[in-house]
Amino acid sequence: MISDIIFSKSNDKSLKILFVASEAAPFVKVGGLGEVMHSLPKALRNLGHDARVFVPKYAMIDIEKFPMKSEIVDIKLESGDKDPNGLLVSNVVRYDEADGATTYFLENMEYYEKRANVYGYGDDAVRWVLLSKGALEFIKRSEWKPDVIVASDWQTGFIPNLVHTDYKDDLILSRIPIIFSIHNLRHQGMFDPKFISEMDFDAGQATITDFFDVRTNKLSGMRRGIMYADVINTVSPTYAREILTEEFGEGLDKLLNERKSQLFGILNGINTESLNPETDKDLAVNYSAKTLDKRLENQVALQKQFGLPATKGDVFVVGMVGRMDAQKGFDIVIQVLGSLMENINFQFVIIGEGDPYYRLYFEELKNKYPDRVGTHFSFDARFPRMIFGGADVVLIPSKFEPSGLVQMEAMRYGCIPIVRKVGGLADSVQDFVPESNEGTGFVFEKYDPFSLTIAIVRASELYRQKKEWEKLVKRAMAQDSSWEKSAQEYIKLFEMALRFHKEKRES
Repeated sequence: MISDIIFSKSNDKSLKILFVASEAAPFVKVGGLGEVMHSLPKALRNLGHDARVFVPKYAMIDIEKFPMKSEIVDIKLESGDKDPNGLLVSNVVRYDEADGATTYFLENMEYYEKRANVYGYGDDAVRWVLLSKGALEFIKRSEWKPDVIVASDWQTGFIPNLVHTDYKDDLILSRIPIIFSIHNLRHQGMFDPKFISEMDFDAGQATITDFFDVRTNKLSGMRRGIMYADVINTVSPTYAREILTEEFGEGLDKLLNERKSQLFGILNGINTESLNPETDKDLAVNYSAKTLDKRLENQVALQKQFGLPATKGDVFVVGMVGRMDAQKGFDIVIQVLGSLMENINFQFVIIGEGDPYYRLYFEELKNKYPDRVGTHFSFDARFPRMIFGGADVVLIPSKFEPSGLVQMEAMRYGCIPIVRKVGGLADSVQDFVPESNEGTGFVFEKYDPFSLTIAIVRASELYRQKKEWEKLVKRAMAQDSSWEKSAQEYIKLFEMALRFHKEKRES
């Protein structure tokens, strides 16, 4: 499925690419999507392509730090019968960075600039339909025309739908292929796909409703994006295969199987410039694969930060980083930690936000083992890097994981990942094989406490063999997880979309 894109030869034509998304760093970032919308376009520009981003202009964006200038004014869209004038009026402004990067922002006071958050409003579907239509109207009126449009997740899944319906006769938009990029299939709209009723089910074939129609909030942007896009991609090859199954397909597996010839997977990358143990200012001491002895000083700094005894490498240090919910495997983690604490000498450090149930568990565990457990339950950008630079391993026992960044970031710092063989984790971490002394981490397949326990015990046993552990750390640090590698595959994907689209128009 993916081989046609990875191994085909790319041509040298410079492409113009527009990414449309609900968030993009450094302007606004809630999750991994925001980071991708910064790093991938940058990597594409470094390869000589003109990659730009289109996002809403939210209230929290610092306009003093990112001064903007007007690009398009008075984009008028039919709104339905609530607005007395029958129109929603928006503008587009732009911010140009010193390195030549351009980001466009859709201005609308009511739906973006008066909102304190990116997500979580009762009219979110209206906000994303507005973003989708605003992006298309911008393209129609802008002097800069993209060769390819990339719509990201359900929030912009309306774009391929609109181009094939409302704008099907438009001479400009009908010529531009659209890639629909799935970052997490579980989020499909303003509803839980597991509990949608037949009355509210959106088959994706009806016209997108007016902004103020009550049915708009029941639209499935994910289904519509999959149905109408020229090419569909996910953020790892394994996840692209997994979502064709009932277990991972979130109710869309049959539709995805119908379109599997247009479905591809490209593994996300990480920002190797900022994520660099040789230069990272959040570390107590900088180090490289050639100076691993210095890494112990970062472990001591991590232990002191979390109120744990400094052991200077004598005690195995296990870390966890990320959102505390069932998807990330926390339900099996809390089933094994207590028993492991009784049988293995290790320290455990966790940072993250999420379900209060898990937070309570870790607080109680800390009270029981105050010299062995450290916790932090609010976001602090420094702490993940402190864990990557100081912990020996990081746990990522996810139930499903479209791509995942933590495992790649950790390996960059010599922190060995313990992962479940799923999604992007399977694509980025190779299981340690003692017979051949290969691998970059510890991988288990079954989603159960016993399998997780075995993986942790395997890691703790190898940790005692210092020379073999050092070899493992060096292999992990040598992995190429740069965005440049992923960006090259995206260029082939865009060229394929251009070819598919041309063939379809000529048929």
